Amino acid sequence: MTRESLINDDWDWLIGRLGGCESVESISRETGAFCRRREIKSGVELLRYTLAYALGGGFRSTAAWGASVGLADISDVALLKRVRKTGAFLTALIEQLMSATGPSPAQGRLIRLVDATSLPKFGARDKRNNGLWRIHSVFELPSERFGAIELTDQSESEQLDRADVVPGEIRIGDRVYAQADRIATVLEAGGDILVRAGWKGVGWRTEDGAPFDLIATLRAAKKGGQATIDRPVWIDRKSGAPIKMRMVCLRKSPKAAAEARRQARRAAQRGKNRVSRATLAAADWMILITSLDPADFPTQDILALYRLRWRIELAFKRLKSLIKLTGPPAVDERVAKPYILAHLLMAILIEPLIDQFDDSPRWAA
Repeated sequence: MTRESLINDDWDWLIGRLGGCESVESISRETGAFCRRREIKSGVELLRYTLAYALGGGFRSTAAWGASVGLADISDVALLKRVRKTGAFLTALIEQLMSATGPSPAQGRLIRLVDATSLPKFGARDKRNNGLWRIHSVFELPSERFGAIELTDQSESEQLDRADVVPGEIRIGDRVYAQADRIATVLEAGGDILVRAGWKGVGWRTEDGAPFDLIATLRAAKKGGQATIDRPVWIDRKSGAPIKMRMVCLRKSPKAAAEARRQARRAAQRGKNRVSRATLAAADWMILITSLDPADFPTQDILALYRLRWRIELAFKRLKSLIKLTGPPAVDERVAKPYILAHLLMAILIEPLIDQFDDSPRWAA
């Protein structure tokens, strides 16, 4: 999409996808982005200017562009002040668009992959000290579409239950999402989960509440030549009784296990520590926890389901390439946030057209 798209038939199509002028206008007023007519005469016109700014060139060139195509005679400073107020407006448009196009789980289990990607803040030198923007996302299969997106800064953590649960869904995430209390929230809302887990950071329990020795179990399985483990286990919550889960472990190939041990040693060296024997033992295995019933999802099905997680990483790469999304060119977070949200809105609008160009990854049954 280019600025030219904002003054031709593509613009009419875009507004139609957002529910029409009346809907966009109503949302702009409800969110406080557009309150009264000045140089910019409507919420629709404000959206057009915001997208034009996000497409590149800065506020001065965007103001000049607007004057050249007959939109408004507005200064770059005045435009800056208007765009600063559009964060909630753009967020509401994204949420409306996703709710209107969300797939139905009626034809089978809806698979929802959760993950986050990040962008550097303008001028941030230390990315560990809140120097990143974080885009929390849900990617849905088999439709291969983003079903939820939320933008925060680095201070807000990745959480398994950040997006609303669709009853019957299977929510899949990496090890950062092995959060017992948040797993409980998803289960209580009618979903199932499948997440990777580290050997530490999870309070492993047996049925009677005693500590479960995961490392001893892994060592015994390796010694016995087992390639997989599939057994019930309970995990501690901060509040409430432990949750019954199913632990599925896959023994890694020798090459993958050696690489995991190498990374564990490097991480220990960076922290000026010695890597523990338990960590090296766990490096031989991929550890998963799930609420899915073994009668419906045998071991190999669980492993196949988790392998689908790579699709959200591919989707992130595609999204960033599609809209050329990089870190926002602004220090002011009131400008940086609308810049990112405008790009995300454009990506979601354009995404259904990708299949026409054979760029979309395909669902494999």
